[in-house]
Amino acid sequence: MSYAPETRRRRTFAIISHPDAGKTTLTEKLLLFSGAIQIAGAVKGRKASRHATSDWMEIEKQRGISVASSVMQMLYREHVINLLDTPGHKDFSEDTYRVLTAVDSALMVIDAANGVEAQTRRLIEVCRQRDTPIITFVNKMDREVRDPLDIMDEVERELGMPCCPMTWPVGQGKSFGGIINLRTKTMTVFESGSERRPQDFEAIPLSDEATLRARFGAEFDAALESMELAVGASPAWDHEAFLAGKLTPVFFGSGVNNFGVMEVLDALVDMAPPPGPRVSTLEVNKQPVVKTIQPEDEGFAGVVFKVQANMDANHRDRIAFVRVASGKYTPGMKLKVQRTSKELRPTSVVTFMSQRREAVEEAYAGDIIGFTTHGGVQLGDTITDGANLQFTGLPFFAPEMFMTVVLKNPLRTKQLQQGLAQLGEEGAIQVFKPDAGGNMLLGAVGQLQFEVVQHRLKAEYDADVRLEGCQYTGARWITADNAADLRAFTDAYPLRLAHDAADTLAYLCTSPYDVRLAQERFPKIHFHPLREHAGLALQGA
Repeated sequence: MSYAPETRRRRTFAIISHPDAGKTTLTEKLLLFSGAIQIAGAVKGRKASRHATSDWMEIEKQRGISVASSVMQMLYREHVINLLDTPGHKDFSEDTYRVLTAVDSALMVIDAANGVEAQTRRLIEVCRQRDTPIITFVNKMDREVRDPLDIMDEVERELGMPCCPMTWPVGQGKSFGGIINLRTKTMTVFESGSERRPQDFEAIPLSDEATLRARFGAEFDAALESMELAVGASPAWDHEAFLAGKLTPVFFGSGVNNFGVMEVLDALVDMAPPPGPRVSTLEVNKQPVVKTIQPEDEGFAGVVFKVQANMDANHRDRIAFVRVASGKYTPGMKLKVQRTSKELRPTSVVTFMSQRREAVEEAYAGDIIGFTTHGGVQLGDTITDGANLQFTGLPFFAPEMFMTVVLKNPLRTKQLQQGLAQLGEEGAIQVFKPDAGGNMLLGAVGQLQFEVVQHRLKAEYDADVRLEGCQYTGARWITADNAADLRAFTDAYPLRLAHDAADTLAYLCTSPYDVRLAQERFPKIHFHPLREHAGLALQGA
């Protein structure tokens, strides 16, 4: 019995972009078109009564931004599509970084007025490091935007890879007439309105030039001319180059008006890759054993790329989001967590439709499933049905900002400790406990992370805290080849040491010179700016 037919019809991708490029709106429309939801919510001001399906956290609804990645599964054209909506805000780039380790391709959304923005650049770097295939969607063509040739040029420069246009816009802003589909040689006529379905749009074949000229006049001629220039300057479509992350197909449209979205959905099915093999590196007797795991292999294996506490406010549960790497999941399977060798007994296993959850009957490689647990699972854990495997590549970055946690009511200490332990495991923030005692420290990559954690501690754990500035500006995880060297170092800096949520020892710095000086004094100590999950593998000095 081969699982190959099932794994081949899976597509798992993440939507990435700068905040406000229209990523969550596009997510909604993809769900709408696949028939997964009946009515799409817009991400508008705070007073909007209907919120986007993928934004479920209270703070997201208040601010109209996505702060936690959400997962959705839908069926389209006989394919199972797993879509991960990521936070675009730079303060949550770690969450996005980890999500990108769980997908096989990415859909990059670009605001046609602003082009490639700062946050998109960082995400592109991650995709480039992993050679993730990228599909590009240029959004908001119904507004006053830049010339499509300019946008293509900028995408090529920023991505460092050539673009291949798949659709081309006719006009823009008020005179936006529609898009030409280069694959089907037809023009789809634009009409505004968020309730329209793909079948409601009129399509005219390019061969019917007289009709198109009569309706769109000079705009149509200008579009044909710029399209020819773009096609002439771009390489021909090469599927292998796209799969290797060396070429991106470009689509134009307007997500809020449901326009040009269908073409993207079809491209995901036709072009995006199914799940690929994964490499497991396990240390046996201090020797690494490397195995390549194929998606259709018999044994079940998956990796935890995200842990979310309190998705359901009524139940203090935690959901471990697991990307299935191989085999088939069926209810009641015996599972074990590789790091602890303990059996995992989830109270429920679900697939996601944002906040709607459904019990899993079966899941294959490429699917994202959620294990509801009350602990015992951390970010980066490998879960199998018995085999000894260890998937790596889920990073934590050393924080660049620190705050001291001061509890307003000392009687809530227990709630605070529980909250910090769970939010630290979730990876929402890094929690450091100073070895010398004193208040807990929070470490973050961006300021907004502190605000979200403060909000969640109060709302979910009833722990009202004040966050105060402290002298630390960075941290490095430390290791040494022998215990005596480590002891000499810890004796020299007793007030600068702390342990994080995974109980990994860290050295807290007050300036960039600290590390250099400490390194000169103790050349045998390794300072790590990046650690792998659960403190298992530290990288880079």
